[in-house]
Amino acid sequence: MSANVDLNTRPDYDQVLQDIADYVLGYRVESAEALDTARNCLLDSLGCGLLALRFPECTKHLGPLVEGTVVPHGARVPGTSFRLDPVKAAWDIGCCVRWLDYNDTWLAAEWGHPSDNLGGILAVADHLSQRRVSQGDAPLRMRAVLEAMIMAHEIQGVFALENSFNRVGLDHVMLVKVASTAVCAKLMGASREQLLSALSHAFVDGQALRTYRHAPNAGSRKSWAAGDASSRGVRLADIAMRGEMGIPGVLSAPQWGFYDVSFSHSNQDLALKPAEQRQFSFAQGFGSYVMENVLFKISFPAEFHAQTACEAAVILHPQVKDRLHEIARIVISTQESAIRIISKVGPLANPADRDHCLQYMTAVPLAFGKLVAEHYEDEFHAAQPIIDELRRKMEVVEDARYSREYLEADKRSIANAVQVFFADGSATEKVEVEYPIGHRRRRAKGIPLLEEKFKASLATRFTGQRSVRIFDLCKDQARLEATPVQRFMDLFVI
Repeated sequence: MSANVDLNTRPDYDQVLQDIADYVLGYRVESAEALDTARNCLLDSLGCGLLALRFPECTKHLGPLVEGTVVPHGARVPGTSFRLDPVKAAWDIGCCVRWLDYNDTWLAAEWGHPSDNLGGILAVADHLSQRRVSQGDAPLRMRAVLEAMIMAHEIQGVFALENSFNRVGLDHVMLVKVASTAVCAKLMGASREQLLSALSHAFVDGQALRTYRHAPNAGSRKSWAAGDASSRGVRLADIAMRGEMGIPGVLSAPQWGFYDVSFSHSNQDLALKPAEQRQFSFAQGFGSYVMENVLFKISFPAEFHAQTACEAAVILHPQVKDRLHEIARIVISTQESAIRIISKVGPLANPADRDHCLQYMTAVPLAFGKLVAEHYEDEFHAAQPIIDELRRKMEVVEDARYSREYLEADKRSIANAVQVFFADGSATEKVEVEYPIGHRRRRAKGIPLLEEKFKASLATRFTGQRSVRIFDLCKDQARLEATPVQRFMDLFVI
């Protein structure tokens, strides 16, 4: 055969795609812990979205692309009066959930926020449930939403365990698109072939770069990128449901596939490896592990690698608040990932830049004893020169144990320590926090605080009576699971 022609034998779908499809179509969620955690994740994510509606930079993105558009059985955006097509509703819900960097987190070789998939899940489920009822069929129940959340968390999180997309310059929202595509296709009633087709298009799509998350280009796109990705998942699922053919070798095709194009060339170490070693690696199969172990952001709207630094700073606040101008230096001991992602010096250009700066997120609670979303705004920063004064005195060092235990499956700590040294030679103790309040190891203490966070979020948009009604439903696992999706969403309409 001539070397100048391509062999045109169509391959089977790449095994990774088949594994995802089989998991989504065949797995039965039986873990009570996963369902309970998914319920808490649902209420927390919705609360984060409600809080974001206070910020015009978020709300300017919301609503129909064409003003006045009427969508039969349109999906609702919680906390608003919008009724949108599922693709735009997924964008809006996802944008709100992620805007304040306050929703759940997953940290491994890759990072991310699995509840970002809620945008697509809720939008599709709300629309489908309304349409079913209009046709005289049974509605979708919230149990289906919780199960879809568990599966989306699992797909995104298991990928993240051993596959570092950030190392090749790709943003973690790629995994949101893949997970949302899979679970939304299932909610739509996809066959195995349709689901495989949808997944193949998720990988062949252009993937977002991480440029907007890092100095010196950090900006507000990071607050809507996940909504955009989940929305794209809905669109790709819809395309597949209309009969669009798939791309079976999307990952493994020589020269043209994802592995060769996007998973090697940007990384010299990977590029030097044989092709078979540039494939995805999986530490385990798909189940409910990720939802059970997900990290909640409870105390601080801050990038998760800084959560324990913020907690340590709050502990130190009483000792330093009256001596801020006497500080000679501040040492932050942290993990390698925090250094790579959020350690930065120099001017901070916008709120998104500040909530991804380890030094800023530590300086604010040192000085003020707390950290809230408003502390990232331009007006607050400009009025408080002490923050930049403290930042200039900070030293960030890696603790090898923190970096090692960050990746150990039985620990997955996100440790930070903070110590303050004064000009007179005295110093505070070194305050170390290894596991944030939102970690699985601190669930018993964390969940009551998570519920209080949700109550406070509800109060920003709804009357006391409606807030109580929503909270009581979200607290009752059995009643919530049995609630029709459209009835649940009715509660969040303004």
